[in-house]
Amino acid sequence: MAVGIFDSGLGGLTVLDAVQARLPEVEFAYLADSAHAPYGVRTSDDIYDLTCAATQRLFDAGCDLVVLACNTASAAALRRMQEGWVPRDKRVLGVFVPLIEAMTERQWGDNSPPREVALKHVALFATPATVATRAFQRELAFRAIGVDVEAQACGGVVDAIEDGDFILAEALVRSHVDALKRKMPEPHAAVLGCTHYPLMQDTFQEALGADVKVFSQATLVADALADYLERHPGMMGTGAAAFLTTGDPARVSTRATQFLRRPITFTAA
Repeated sequence: MAVGIFDSGLGGLTVLDAVQARLPEVEFAYLADSAHAPYGVRTSDDIYDLTCAATQRLFDAGCDLVVLACNTASAAALRRMQEGWVPRDKRVLGVFVPLIEAMTERQWGDNSPPREVALKHVALFATPATVATRAFQRELAFRAIGVDVEAQACGGVVDAIEDGDFILAEALVRSHVDALKRKMPEPHAAVLGCTHYPLMQDTFQEALGADVKVFSQATLVADALADYLERHPGMMGTGAAAFLTTGDPARVSTRATQFLRRPITFTAA
């Protein structure tokens, strides 16, 4: 039985690595929509259509539960999918919920009025499409007051990571952090709002400074998924472990092996 993990490219492997470590008994079917990556520069309608198509592919593979390990898809498509597209016997989850739970120290089901939290100045680093949706700010505002969020659209970082050009990716990260600091000189915390960005977490931390708490989603998502499966064991599905891509399987396999530092073999979706 398998749980589906979806990303526009390979950034979701950071989530996959964490959930496999947290849930070694669970099989995962990972789908990278590499042919259409990156999503961060696409329109909301494009992202919705592509995310639905990829999620349907994982449903067809026997996954009853799919995690969108992609902030852009979670921000631009998830709510719309849940409201009118996801079948009654399936579930699609995103990556924002565990992050906001951690930042606000309250469970998602807690519908009490927003309250003040310890963090006051938060830097959000994300793709242009994620930033444009303002989904993070909207969800945070439902649960916390008095939090100033400054968003920085990090153009080019995902492309550089997907191409394996980490020298360029590092230079771009430093440039984007500098741009953010011109708008918010002293953030209390920073959110890496793209699942590619944990691959550059040390660079973000160094550029931001040691006193800035950096929230990365992989471990938070893994803990949340473990809790969800404990409460909903019937959502395990009937699928088998797999690595699927809409792109060139050989090229994607090479990049994935570099990312996770273990052999990964993708097949055509």
